[in-house]
Amino acid sequence: MTPAIPSGYGLDTPLRRAHFLAQLAHESGGFTRLVENLNYSADGLRRTWPSRFDARTAAEYARKPERIANKVYADRLGNGNEASGDGWRFRGRGYIQLTGRANYMDFSHKLYGDYRLVTNPDLAADPKVAIQLAAEYWQAKDLNALADKDDLNGITRKINGGLIGIEGRRKWLQHFKDNPA
Repeated sequence: MTPAIPSGYGLDTPLRRAHFLAQLAHESGGFTRLVENLNYSADGLRRTWPSRFDARTAAEYARKPERIANKVYADRLGNGNEASGDGWRFRGRGYIQLTGRANYMDFSHKLYGDYRLVTNPDLAADPKVAIQLAAEYWQAKDLNALADKDDLNGITRKINGGLIGIEGRRKWLQHFKDNPA
């Protein structure tokens, strides 16, 4: 089910709402997953993170979500090294798939003025919190400006860091343009 769009974030035009919901729908598997699925096969690991997995390491990590998270998110996004467990602790959650200790700290402070998402990262997967986090993230990244230009690629890069899933995002965008929220 499509979540209600929070007020106060400038998501006040059909085009902005369509872009917002399209990104959230893609990131959350059509609003069905609020925690990142890291259950990759060896082939999936090599395709998704070719610089982090060769054939040997992909085979070692395949179908071990916690190990995968700790490896791929180690030493970035404010996380500690692989042994710290931060990759798993601060894996993607919510409709926007907020990822990394630094993001959990930043957006917890923006939403609550404290660090409750750092001490309780699972809170980010609560649907009411997830939609607020997504709106805060959208605003912090100034994505309304890109939505006004109908710039799907630019928005996707700011959310995903690349164009992973662009065709799925394009389909969702068309859906929400055809069926305004």
